[in-house]
Amino acid sequence: MSVERKTRGARVPPRWIVRSAWSVHRFLYRVTGGRLGLWRPRKKGWGALRLTTAGRRSGRPRSVILGYFEDGSDLVTLAMNGWGPGEPAWWLNLQADPDATVELVGVRRPVRAHAATGEERDRLWDRWREIDANLDEYAALRPSQTAVVVLTPR
Repeated sequence: MSVERKTRGARVPPRWIVRSAWSVHRFLYRVTGGRLGLWRPRKKGWGALRLTTAGRRSGRPRSVILGYFEDGSDLVTLAMNGWGPGEPAWWLNLQADPDATVELVGVRRPVRAHAATGEERDRLWDRWREIDANLDEYAALRPSQTAVVVLTPR
């Protein structure tokens, strides 16, 4: 594969498009009462969950919809911030208070978050690679390492 083709595969849409897509997704979830917007992971694919954290400054509930896959009873996501610089607010909130709630299709459950490290991170990153062949190229667009976040049932 040529370098040109690899670079083209890792291009991210402009930030305003990414943010607009997030807004539309959240809006769709809200107006349908949660009937649309979340899905279970498909074979060799990811699902969508709704994570609610406590705001690290306000203490108020903050919700976001994230891609995930299942690793046993754990849910695994990436703190990628749309492949842009900086950490996403939800990850900063979880670092301040790791207890949160996730909503999956038809179920809500409390979780505790941690960043995968060492062998656990390598194993889970490899699983994401199976889902997205361009994962390493996208991650290279970020100035810092992308956290692999594990949400464990409480």
